[in-house]
Amino acid sequence: MLETLISSLLSLRYYILLSLILIHYLSNYYKLGLHRYPGPLWAKFTNLWRFIDVSGRRPEVTHIALHRKYGDVVRLGPNVLSFADPKAIKGIYGLNKGFVKSEFYPVQMALSKGQPLPSLFSARDETFHANLRRSVNSAFSMSALVQYEPMVDSTTALFLDQTDRLFASQDRICDFSRWLQFYAFDVIGSITYSRRHGFVDRNEDVEGIVESLGAIFDYSGPIGQMPWLDYVFWKNPFLHLLAKLGIRENSTPVARFAVARMQERLLSTTTTAQDSKHSQTDLLSMFLQAQKARPEFMTDKRVLTMATSMAFAGSETTAISLAAVFYHLLKNPTCLRKLLHELDTAVENGTIANRANGLVSWKESQTLTYLDACIKEAFRMHPSAGLPLERIVPPAGAEIAGYNIPAGTIVGCSAWVIHRRPEIFGADVDVYRPERWLLRQQQARLKEMNACMFHFGAGARTCIGKNISLMEVYKLVPSFLRRFEVHFADPSDTWKLHNAWFVRQLNFRVKFRAKKIEGATS
Repeated sequence: MLETLISSLLSLRYYILLSLILIHYLSNYYKLGLHRYPGPLWAKFTNLWRFIDVSGRRPEVTHIALHRKYGDVVRLGPNVLSFADPKAIKGIYGLNKGFVKSEFYPVQMALSKGQPLPSLFSARDETFHANLRRSVNSAFSMSALVQYEPMVDSTTALFLDQTDRLFASQDRICDFSRWLQFYAFDVIGSITYSRRHGFVDRNEDVEGIVESLGAIFDYSGPIGQMPWLDYVFWKNPFLHLLAKLGIRENSTPVARFAVARMQERLLSTTTTAQDSKHSQTDLLSMFLQAQKARPEFMTDKRVLTMATSMAFAGSETTAISLAAVFYHLLKNPTCLRKLLHELDTAVENGTIANRANGLVSWKESQTLTYLDACIKEAFRMHPSAGLPLERIVPPAGAEIAGYNIPAGTIVGCSAWVIHRRPEIFGADVDVYRPERWLLRQQQARLKEMNACMFHFGAGARTCIGKNISLMEVYKLVPSFLRRFEVHFADPSDTWKLHNAWFVRQLNFRVKFRAKKIEGATS
């Protein structure tokens, strides 16, 4: 009897296998009742659709097109919904809504000696995140910017001088997006450790950090669409074991750099004489102060995590934002001329001090209304993150922008989609037009536009380094334009975008001509 049953099952094995596959994909299609939401056909059956789309490196184009075709809610996977209605931002990312980050984020988690380093960005546990943020929040306040500005100034002055020496004086073509990334890395190194990495000094990728960071994002973008693959390729338990045994190195260059700087700091503070060397406040000193205040929570590993994550988040996103500002100004010469006129006028009337090195202070930059409009418009046109910020609907389910969404659904908004809502930003949402931010007689409209800006995220998970990034952008852009004329190496060139979770710019080739700053003070 048993033998007959086994024989019968074996003879039907292909039909059984086919039936199981069919059941699996049908269950995906109807999962949680999400079949009623429109989207690409194959996305309703398998996450392989979005894996392939993200691997193509332009998913933001796909998402914009899908929402324009299907409306405010689009199904991107069996269990994934993307929202385009700005009201969804408050529904998903608002405080105390109970949403947690999806499995997409731990894919990007840094490793040191095989051990994952959950950060403010990658941690999914909300209690852990709240504790970590509370421990270091003061280090990122607006008042802390005053302490960091001299560090930004020293790196900016070097960057301007090196731009002159390496490019302008030699009439050499500059890969501007890469050069700006070198700048952003060195600024965050100075702010974090009171020590630059050395990118700008040497005009090279120090210890392969930039290449390594690019590889991490190239990996995490597609793999994050099917996170279980991460436990096969990178966070494989066997590979972890090899790292612990010292057989295999799977720490990143950024993590190794952070470990070295932290060890130097701990060693230097063992003597009173040397301790005064670091009397100036940098982020690492602030993290170590947080450790003294909460030693049971702020362990050495968590201090290291904060120092490491600053390089990850603090360099890539700022460099992308800077490149976006310069690119759109060069592509729109009328806007560039208006900004240059504003700078010249501000110098003439004393709003900006006429310094010989061209530096503009943070306080001075905040008086330049057209600069502010140009930067905000670049943020709108080119937010650094190019994928939806995924969250999981809590057990009770949730209402999002008028839709009742079942528990366990992965939901999110993409800044690339939100920033192109015509009813918020105007019919010409695909056009760079800074003047849309100068509607002085329409304060309600401006308030609505600002509320829909999503480039730093929203809610409790808003980018903690936002103020530092803004200071870099608002200081460097006017300082650079005071020192140099910038133009495309080939006016017919357009950049190429590479969306590996963060939307990097390639083929941004420019030349510089140094300006003479008349009547400057030292």
